[in-house]
Amino acid sequence: MSALLYVTDLGYEAKGRRYCDEDIRLSSRLRRDFAVALCHPLDAARLMGSFDAVVVRNSGPVLHYRKEYDAFRDRARAAGIRVYNPLTGRADMTGKGYLAELSAAGYPVIPTVDRAEDLGRLPAAGTYVVKPRLGADSIGMEFVARERLAELSLGGPDGVLVQPRIPFRYEVSFYFIDRDFQYALYAPDPERRWELEPYEAGAADLEFARRFIDWNGLAHGIQRVDACRAPDGELLLVELEDLNPYLSLELVDPDTREAFAARLTASLHALLR
Repeated sequence: MSALLYVTDLGYEAKGRRYCDEDIRLSSRLRRDFAVALCHPLDAARLMGSFDAVVVRNSGPVLHYRKEYDAFRDRARAAGIRVYNPLTGRADMTGKGYLAELSAAGYPVIPTVDRAEDLGRLPAAGTYVVKPRLGADSIGMEFVARERLAELSLGGPDGVLVQPRIPFRYEVSFYFIDRDFQYALYAPDPERRWELEPYEAGAADLEFARRFIDWNGLAHGIQRVDACRAPDGELLLVELEDLNPYLSLELVDPDTREAFAARLTASLHALLR
C-alpha cells in the first residue's frame, strides 16, 4: 500500500469555512486505498522523503511561509518527490501574474495589468481592485480610485495587479480532477460570496472552464476555476486555483462527494504509477 503525506494546516482559520473538517474527512476516505499521515506545511520538507507522494491540500496562504514553501519545492524537485498537485502549475501556484498574461492574450479574464505602462489598457471604472501578486484569501486586496493608480508599485514579484471593479451578477466555481469536471458551486449574492449553492453547469460554462484547465496543462491534480458572470452575461475568470483549492465538499450531495473522492483516488494511483 502506497504511503501519502497529506499536507494541511488544521488550525488555519478561514472566513466562513472550516478547512480542517474537509481535510479530516477527505484524508479519512483516502485511507481505504493508501496509508495516510497528516502534517503541517512547515513540516512537509523534513518528512516527505519517507512517503511515496505528497498531497498538498488546505495548507493555508503560502505568503505566510514563503521561504519555507520555496525550500519545500526546491527539495521536492531535487529529490524527485511526487507532489500532488504537481509543481508545474502555471496559475495561482506561481502567484497571480498569470492573470495579466491571460488578459493580454485575449482570454476571457477580468481585465488585468501588472505594469505601470499598461494602466491605459484598463477600461474606465469608478473603482479599481488592487491585488498583491502573491496574495491569497483576499489578503492585501484593496479598492482604489483611478487617480491613485499612479501611486501603486507595479511590476516585480512583490508588486501588485490592477483590475477594474466589475459589478458582476454572481460568482461561480468549477471543480476539476485532472481534466475531468466534477461539480460546480456558485454564490448567488455577490455580497455573501462564501454562501455557496450547487450550480448546474451548461455546455458553454464547461467550455469556458476547460479552456483554462487546458492552458494550465497539469496531467494530474485538483483545480478550481473561479469566474464571475458579468452584467452582459459573459463569464470572466477571477482566478485559477491550482495549488491548494478549498473544495466546499460539505455543500455537495453525498453521491457527488463520494464520486469526487473515488476520482481523486484514481488520480493519485495514476500519479504513483
